[in-house]
Amino acid sequence: MAKEFGLLYELLMDWVYEKVGDHRYKGADLKSFAAEHAISDETAIHLRQYGMNEGGVDDKWATPRRPAVSLTLKGLELVAQRRKFLAPSVERNKAARRAVLRQVWLDDEAGLRWSFTRVVVGTREATVAGYALSARELDRAAGYLKSKGLINGYTGSFEGPEQAQITAEGQDCMENYNGDPDLYEGRGRIGATYNTYLPNAQGVIVGEQQNFTQNNTAGIDPSAFIQLAGYVGQISSTLGLAEADRVELQRVAQELHNESTSPAPQSGRMRQIAGQIKDRLLEAGTTMAATVGIQMAEQALATLAH
Repeated sequence: MAKEFGLLYELLMDWVYEKVGDHRYKGADLKSFAAEHAISDETAIHLRQYGMNEGGVDDKWATPRRPAVSLTLKGLELVAQRRKFLAPSVERNKAARRAVLRQVWLDDEAGLRWSFTRVVVGTREATVAGYALSARELDRAAGYLKSKGLINGYTGSFEGPEQAQITAEGQDCMENYNGDPDLYEGRGRIGATYNTYLPNAQGVIVGEQQNFTQNNTAGIDPSAFIQLAGYVGQISSTLGLAEADRVELQRVAQELHNESTSPAPQSGRMRQIAGQIKDRLLEAGTTMAATVGIQMAEQALATLAH
């Protein structure tokens, strides 16, 4: 998992703004940023130089004993732009929880006894709609996961455990509920028999429509998933994705369509695929089409929690 200077630069500017506000004549301690974001002091120095080359930060208030960093006028403008386009906090909180839980689970699978919960800061895995999750958001996520019994660990100076271990409940959440704590909390509720009829249901192929009838006794109403798959298939070419990403999104939508229209749809499989679609839509940006798709995915996933 590689940390990306572009994401760390974004976080650095936002962090400096939190420390000194819009004051361009004050600096923040670069070593504090390094400690909070799980990078070395040397990496932080390189990051500051990267930011200076990009024009967003400066080192004019630094001293030999205190490597400081301050914002330029361009940096202030970039921070304002970033905050304007951030996804709603509830969506960022959920994404942070999934990112932390996934990392702790991966470390456990790799045989590591402890996982550093902040290791995902500045990585592509800890982004929502292209914007990085902050160290504070990931801390809160770790605290939430611990309170729900999905991880355990010692909580020191941060809001959540700095080092954590996956629990049996956390493994179950990752492996059977797509790493979504909200869905995991709603597990174990048995549904009824569903008789589903969708006239002129949109297919995954653009322009495709068909009447769909299904009877199943699996306690699952697949209609929201069928509609999600059809909608994503219709809008995939409008999201501005690279061709390879568009083809992959189309493939996953078709996979969801196939599963949800099967004679015996599996809730775990639909949950997993719909979660993948939601994550890909989040990565696609903040267009209206993507936002509607994200909402449809959440509504579909919520039906499995009841």
